[in-house]
Amino acid sequence: MPTDNDDHVDRRTVLKYAGTAGAVGLAGCSGNGSDGGDGGNGSDGGDGSDGSDGGDGEDGSDGGDDTFELGVTMGQMDSGLDPQDHAETNTEIIVGQLYEGLLDRDKEGGIIAGLANEWERTDDGSVRFLLRDGLTFHNGDEVTPEDVRYSIRRIVFEDVGIASPQTNDLGSVSEVTTGDGQVTVSFEGYNPIAFQLFATNGPVMQQSWVEENGSDYINRNANGTGPFRLSEYDSGNEVVYEPNEDYWDGAPEVDELTMSASSESSTRVNQLLAEETDIVTNVPPNEVSRVNGSDVATINSVASARIIFLQMRYDVEPFSSQQFRQALNHAVDVESIIENVLNGFGNITGQPTLEGHVGYNPDIDPYPYDPDEAERLVEESGHAGVEITLETPIGRYLRDVDIAQAAASQIDSLSNVSCEVEQREFSSLVQEVTAPNLEDRPHFNLLGWGNAEFDGSQTLTPLLSSEGALTVLENDELDGLLEDAEATEDSDERVDILQEANQLAHDLAPWVFMHQQFSVYGVSSDISWEPRADEFIDPDTATQQ
Repeated sequence: MPTDNDDHVDRRTVLKYAGTAGAVGLAGCSGNGSDGGDGGNGSDGGDGSDGSDGGDGEDGSDGGDDTFELGVTMGQMDSGLDPQDHAETNTEIIVGQLYEGLLDRDKEGGIIAGLANEWERTDDGSVRFLLRDGLTFHNGDEVTPEDVRYSIRRIVFEDVGIASPQTNDLGSVSEVTTGDGQVTVSFEGYNPIAFQLFATNGPVMQQSWVEENGSDYINRNANGTGPFRLSEYDSGNEVVYEPNEDYWDGAPEVDELTMSASSESSTRVNQLLAEETDIVTNVPPNEVSRVNGSDVATINSVASARIIFLQMRYDVEPFSSQQFRQALNHAVDVESIIENVLNGFGNITGQPTLEGHVGYNPDIDPYPYDPDEAERLVEESGHAGVEITLETPIGRYLRDVDIAQAAASQIDSLSNVSCEVEQREFSSLVQEVTAPNLEDRPHFNLLGWGNAEFDGSQTLTPLLSSEGALTVLENDELDGLLEDAEATEDSDERVDILQEANQLAHDLAPWVFMHQQFSVYGVSSDISWEPRADEFIDPDTATQQ
């Protein structure tokens, strides 16, 4: 059983001193990614910290001239403070300062202890967690196994209180039981990635606090276990936090944290350079040299767990033709887009699963740029002369409109295909992308997907299985492989199955495979802070220079 004993290295020390590993990772297109950065796979944390912010309680700050005030500016604010009633990254970043789950992740994406310091798989396939001693909510009340049970059930079962958009995030939970400081979670099947899911999802709330307060109150107040407490909440504008002096892993060094947002990337950069904030997300590539050339800030860019792709609905012409879909993959010069549009901030992809994630197939090469082969395949498909439209969100992903325009221009340059771009507000486009019925979804659109579980199934299943929540494909062979992957208890066999599924997805070409997105953060020179691999921003690991 993995344990986190009395000699453990505290969470922030783990996060600061974790080495780079090339791991990459959010769940979802509608969030877990928006401007919260695209995650960080590298953090050597050699930032002058000596662990003084760890320990238990006092962080060494005397609140005098050395008061550490930290500002974070993202692209969007939250949709409310209920940690179990959202499905987007910007909200997760804001509420994640206040609430925690049973397990956590380090900056590379590795699973580490959270509210539970021991965890194991039982003989019947259930998973069991042992809560660490002395846990309290921000109101001072003890955290109990019953609170954890209630929290899991509130997420999974609609009759507990809300219809949570996170209902699938913990797997097919069938039962939650407690006893002797432990919580046992059983599933309808084996759930081979149970611990990966609990390391990313499942924020714990106090049952009595939730039951005593209405939805509006819960969305404007907080009572979690996290490293920060809520000081002020100005919905849609700003959230202010203070350190949780009773935090189980030691109070943060930050004395006051302010999180705000500006949808314009240039505004965020200007605020950083004016020293009005300390961390800004999604710095556009054309602003990188301005930030690095300043005396007050630097760029910290990291590969994320987010993939960018152009998805094609398999049930409508011309995208119903596999040859036509493959043709578009040959028509787009992804490497030139990475170089010329993204200034090198991206890695070309050729499969749904990113390198470093479970199930990645190293034998799959990206489609080569080959306009002649593209034109040949278009003729073979029987759709020569077709006119198509690529829909793209505006400002949702790093240089999304520019990427879409470049790809559409390259497709349009084929002699037998015409392609134009339609720009859409993300809030409108995502409603169609996530429509319950396939026939209501776009035919051809740019999309991004983050995978905070670092497991190929968490991209393949929702996006490409026949019953996936956002699927654009229906293929019995792929469905069978994904079902087999979730049924096996042999981890090596499961990797083999997922690799086969990735090869099939590559060949079926339901997407124009584009690139792995990078997070490009601007960071004040007054602080030391390294981003994470899962797109979460963790100000409690920041230190003053």
